[in-house]
Amino acid sequence: MHIHNLDNWQHGHDFAVIHEKGEKRTLQVLLLTAVTMVVEIVAGQIFGSMALLADGWHMGTHVAAFSITIFAYRYAKRHADNPSYSFGTGKVSVLGGFASAVALVVVALIMAMESVSRLFNPQEIHFNEAIIVAILGLIINLVSAYLLKDHHSHDHSHGHEQHHHHDHNLKAAYFHVLADALTSVLAILALFTGKYIGWNWMDPVMGIVGSLVIARWSYGLIKDTSSILLDQSVDGEREQKIKEKIEADADNRVTDIHIWKLGSADYSAVISIVTHFPKSPDHYKNLLAGFDISHLTVEVNPCHDEPCIIPP
Repeated sequence: MHIHNLDNWQHGHDFAVIHEKGEKRTLQVLLLTAVTMVVEIVAGQIFGSMALLADGWHMGTHVAAFSITIFAYRYAKRHADNPSYSFGTGKVSVLGGFASAVALVVVALIMAMESVSRLFNPQEIHFNEAIIVAILGLIINLVSAYLLKDHHSHDHSHGHEQHHHHDHNLKAAYFHVLADALTSVLAILALFTGKYIGWNWMDPVMGIVGSLVIARWSYGLIKDTSSILLDQSVDGEREQKIKEKIEADADNRVTDIHIWKLGSADYSAVISIVTHFPKSPDHYKNLLAGFDISHLTVEVNPCHDEPCIIPP
C-alpha cells in the first residue's frame, strides 16, 4: 500500500470564473430592467406603440436572462469543489450565456412577427406619451450598460491572452443591455418620425430592424458558447504552436493531441508523445507552461526499436 502523501501530485478542478462584482451589478440591472419592462409594456398597450411594446417585451425576456446569469454565478460558486463534476463548474457560466443567447433569438422572432403584423394593420399611436416612456427606458438602459460595461471591460484587461479570461455569462448580460438600448433608440426614432413627419410605418419597421440586429448578436454568442459546451478543439494555430514546442525538444513527436476549454478561462489538453529519450511528465508540462493549460495529461511512449521510424 502506498503510504506517501499524494498532495503534491493532486490539484483542484475549480475552473469556474466567479465575478462577485459582476454578480452584484447584474442583480442591480435585473431590478432596473424589471421595473422598466412593466412600464413599457403597459405604456405600449395604452399608447398603441409597437416599437415601445416590443422594447417592453424585449426587456421581459432579459429579466429572465439576467435571472439565468445570477443563477449560473451562484450555482458555479456553490458547487466549485463538488467532486461529481469531473472538471469543475467552469462551463456553468458558459451555459448561462448560451441560454441567454437563445432567449435573445426568441425575442427577435416575436418582435419581427408582431412588427410585420402591425405594418399591415397599423394602430393609432399616442406619440407624446410614448416618446416620454421610450426616453425613460433609454436612460435606464444606459445606466444598466454603464454598470455592466465597467466590469465587462475590466474582465478583458488582464491575463496572458485577453480572450482566456472572458466571462460569457457577463458578456451575455451586457449584450442584453445593449440590445435593450438599441430597441429604445429605434423606438424613439420611430415615434419622432411618426409625430413630426407622419411616417407611422416607421414604428413597426424599427421593430423589424431591431429584431434583425438582436438576432445577429445572439448568433455570435451562441456560436461562441456552443463551441465550448461541445468541447470543440481550439484553433489550429494554437494547437500547432504546442506541437512545435514539444517537438523542438529532443526527438519528440506528437502522435495524438486534444485541446479544449473547461470553461471561459481554462484549457485542458491530452497529449501523446513518442520519443527515444523519454523524460518525466513534468518535463513536458514545463515545456508548455506558457500556454495557460490548467489541466494537462501527457502520455510518454518510449521508442525502443532501432531504427524507430516516426512518420512526419
